[in-house]
Amino acid sequence: MTAAAARFPSSFLWGTATAAYQIEGAAREGGRTPSIWDTFSHTPGRTLNGDTGDIAADHFHRRAEDVALMAGLGVNAYRFSVSWPRVQPTGRGPAVQRGLDFYRSLVDDLLEHGIRPALTLYHWDLPQELETAGGWPKRDTAHRFADYARIVAEALGDRVDLWITLNEPWCSAFLGYGSGVHAPGRTDAVAALRAAHHLNLGHGLAAQALRAVLPASAQLSISLNHHVVRARSDKPQDLEARRRIDAVANRVFTGPLLQGAYPRDLLADTAALTDWSFVHSDDLAVIGHPLDMLGLNYYAPSVVAAATDSHRSGADGSADGHGSGAHSPWPAADDVAFCRPSGERTAMGWPVDPTGLHELLMHYTREAPGLPLLITENGAAYDDKPAADGSVHDPDRIRYLHGHLSALQRAMADGADVRGYFLWSLMDNFEWAYGYSKRFGAVYVDYETQARTPKSSARWYAQLVRTGMLPEPPIRDHGSHGHDDTRRGRNSRLPDG
Repeated sequence: MTAAAARFPSSFLWGTATAAYQIEGAAREGGRTPSIWDTFSHTPGRTLNGDTGDIAADHFHRRAEDVALMAGLGVNAYRFSVSWPRVQPTGRGPAVQRGLDFYRSLVDDLLEHGIRPALTLYHWDLPQELETAGGWPKRDTAHRFADYARIVAEALGDRVDLWITLNEPWCSAFLGYGSGVHAPGRTDAVAALRAAHHLNLGHGLAAQALRAVLPASAQLSISLNHHVVRARSDKPQDLEARRRIDAVANRVFTGPLLQGAYPRDLLADTAALTDWSFVHSDDLAVIGHPLDMLGLNYYAPSVVAAATDSHRSGADGSADGHGSGAHSPWPAADDVAFCRPSGERTAMGWPVDPTGLHELLMHYTREAPGLPLLITENGAAYDDKPAADGSVHDPDRIRYLHGHLSALQRAMADGADVRGYFLWSLMDNFEWAYGYSKRFGAVYVDYETQARTPKSSARWYAQLVRTGMLPEPPIRDHGSHGHDDTRRGRNSRLPDG
């Protein structure tokens, strides 16, 4: 590939991404009331070490500092989520202006630094009062979500032009209501399927509400964590295992979103659980509201096979399917095993396999021609620790990013219309049920002092953003902890973009 061919387009969106509950803190300030994740994390045994998002990375009070970090990276986009209970505490009624004011100020700061806001309306923090009333398995929640979407659009629509309705609805439905390892912690396969449909419906209703309020130039999207599912072999039983997982992991969302119908095989697979009578006659037309872009989150592929009695689908829905819980997130697919591939893994135990990203992008290039794509999350957790001088070196993350961005570049050369990439995450944060034990950030957060320290990967990413070309990754050197040439001291400024 020539140097010119290796350069990303000048119009490419280079961003970082976060989620409100994972970074904001200020859980009881400004009129905010509990979300399902406040309740879940305060329930003993639900999160590692009993960690909660009460303080998290204290972004609510350190907004200006964090925007300055982004400006130092040189990124031209930032994907953040709005906390529903901060803006509309009970999930009903008028907005709390103090909550909206935080996001108004954040958007103003971003625009002042030339950073395009990419706003996600829902990143898993359902107001607890709506869960008490039935949550996502109840149809009314979809309508409440549309009302909330309108509130946020009326407040920020003059300054935000990229809107994402839902983040990873699969996790909300099947980890939240199926396996119970995510909030609200319910374990009911039928509730999970109902939740999946009402999340789809909520997306469609919210898209309609946004279109009614936003300028015609605004762009609408949704972020899906499409599971790149591979069969362990070409044996019929392993291919059947792949089909079943693909149906309940992916096509339960993309069917109504992109094809206007739930897949027949999914309905047949789950017929013993439900007759899907919760799908009303006009729902599919609402869910299929046209998208301007499709957001995709990718971390690792999964390998599946027909299960044996001793190895069945993992309860945590992780990339390799291994989980310690008693409940599966895969309705009607308990006879599927998730296999643990060999090779390099991240601190989450997820395999490092950039080919899955290329496969994912080419899949949607074929399945949804003409629909531009965004990588709305991609990144890796590693056991990052400060060196004696306070600097934080993370060469494994740099190699992970280099491999995946190279795969992205190959997909674009093969015809994928990818418009941007959002690194997960800007900073270390509350990693859901894992608490503060896993670090995904390009910026290290000392949770005792809240000091921010850009890691080596942040400087590597800043160089990529500045030049539009992939810098070489550090050479792997197990004896030197992956020495690289991007060392700088604690809290030093990144190079200007």
